Amino acid sequence: MEAKENRERTDSLSESLKKPLPKILRAERRGRVLTYVSSWVLILILFSLIMFITSKGSSTFLDGEVQLANFFSTTWNPGEYQFGALSFILGSLIVSVCAALVSAPLGIGAAIFMTEIAPNWGRKILQPATEILVGIPSVVYGFIGLSVIVPFIRENVGGLGFGLLAGIIVLSIMILPTIVSVSVDTLQAVPNHIRQGSIALGATRWQTISRLLIRTSLPGLMTGVVLGMARAFGEALAVQMVIGNAPNLPFQLLEPMSTLTSVITLNMGNTVQGSAYQDVLWSMALVLLLMTLLFIVLIRWMTKRSDLSS
Repeated sequence: MEAKENRERTDSLSESLKKPLPKILRAERRGRVLTYVSSWVLILILFSLIMFITSKGSSTFLDGEVQLANFFSTTWNPGEYQFGALSFILGSLIVSVCAALVSAPLGIGAAIFMTEIAPNWGRKILQPATEILVGIPSVVYGFIGLSVIVPFIRENVGGLGFGLLAGIIVLSIMILPTIVSVSVDTLQAVPNHIRQGSIALGATRWQTISRLLIRTSLPGLMTGVVLGMARAFGEALAVQMVIGNAPNLPFQLLEPMSTLTSVITLNMGNTVQGSAYQDVLWSMALVLLLMTLLFIVLIRWMTKRSDLSS
């Protein structure tokens, strides 16, 4: 049987060698050129977007239309040229961090259950359910929050229902599938002999999970949390529908507030081209870009730590 397989493999290799060498080289050259062109187009698009948003966002301060101290204040009154965006920056940060704090234990716990505890039929149910949650559009999450969560908060907790609490609940549900997916992949990447060795030494299943698997997978688990936080930070429509869109400091759970994305989406179409108002919105977009780049650097650092620890 082995001799027959070796003979077939030798025959296929000899047939490939019979092909004209220039034809093979041309095909390889075309593939290499296509790969390089695709890579450089991607890099060009990325740097073009970064340069465009940076030039538009920084022109607000370079032209002297708005002072940097004015931009990082809490006074928002465009009619009197007061463009304080600090409330919106804090709103984006606080709602993203709080949503990640809510979703992180739920997502990591669900991933542990799927990989270490659930039987095969449980995994077959939970995995498609997670994928379905990922595919739901953000506007659907926002509409559910507007129809269910906001009235529930108004009737049972107090306030208008619109505010930081509603935004945290909607965003925590939205980023939960991302955290679950990354955490499942991280836990499955742990070699099985580590689990077997721990159990052979007398550790229980829960001791193996809590003291070995979680610690070993911690950089990858935190990468999933940061990815979810990055998605929450850049989310616009779902948050805009439930937070109330008021220029208040985001320190009250039941008070309406705004984020950078909600302010940009609400006002960009209503401003005059080249006005100070529109330039300030571009500056907010630049802040969003810088924060996204910070998240990417943080994710890369955590991934590098995970590779080193493994």
